Amino acid sequence: MTGFPVSALRSVELGTPDLSASVDFYSRVWGLDVVATVGDKVFLAATGDDFHVLELKQSDRAELRKITFRVRAAEDLKLLYTRTVGAGCIVLREPGPADAPSGGQRFVIREPQGSVLEFVYGDQRKLGSVVANRPERLAHVNINSADIEALSNFYRNVLGFRLTDRSKLMAFLCCNDDHHAVVLAEAPVNGLNHVAFLMPDLESVMRGSGLVIDKGYPIGWGVGRHGPGDNVFAYFVDPHGVVIEYTSEVLQVNDTYRFRGPEEWVWPPGRTDHWGIAPPKSDACKKAQITIGFSGV
Repeated sequence: MTGFPVSALRSVELGTPDLSASVDFYSRVWGLDVVATVGDKVFLAATGDDFHVLELKQSDRAELRKITFRVRAAEDLKLLYTRTVGAGCIVLREPGPADAPSGGQRFVIREPQGSVLEFVYGDQRKLGSVVANRPERLAHVNINSADIEALSNFYRNVLGFRLTDRSKLMAFLCCNDDHHAVVLAEAPVNGLNHVAFLMPDLESVMRGSGLVIDKGYPIGWGVGRHGPGDNVFAYFVDPHGVVIEYTSEVLQVNDTYRFRGPEEWVWPPGRTDHWGIAPPKSDACKKAQITIGFSGV
């Protein structure tokens, strides 16, 4: 697909009440590498070409502190800044040099429903590779919203995303050929639902999930195959209650992709995925998906 000012979901920043425990989990269990430490913030990379995909920072509670998107051009960074300010977003950092070790130019805003968004252009990349059973990059971030239509309109009309599909409870938005980079989930309060990490293939989802289980963390939902996006999934809950997902085989879309609405995304009774084999989501996973809030809210 073409015409997006945002080129990709790059990284997320999570607050954690136990930084050392979170670093241990995401490096030893989840398959990321520590690439930098700046003050009280630790940066972790997947195997792809992003300098980092996860920032961890000491906090009073587990929280979503920031979502970072990469922008296609310097002109798009200026355009998005103008649009977000015009849409009433709170400016947290005006355009200027990024303070992450990956560098580049950036600005940071808080959108009307409370999540902090960073937009970066010209950030440092690394020589990436595909490694079996380990995350390659971020796939998507799923945000809980008490008003999906308003937040969907913000992502589409202000940030330039496109709506690819809409189920009864979720809106799927893309900014490149991936079926979705952002998912909005209907919820009683705004916050983080989960963060998904892209694995190289189905086999890596299966084997990677087995390795996580071996280290004492059960699957919260899956393994299964989603409807919208057609991607394979396995959900886990990290040590501080953040839901994370291994996923692969995300549907690739182009300008001819046909949007489908809630009336078409209907499962038979009792089914929760395309295959019809995923067991019910665990109570711990359900609770965690509506527990993590935004920083400063």
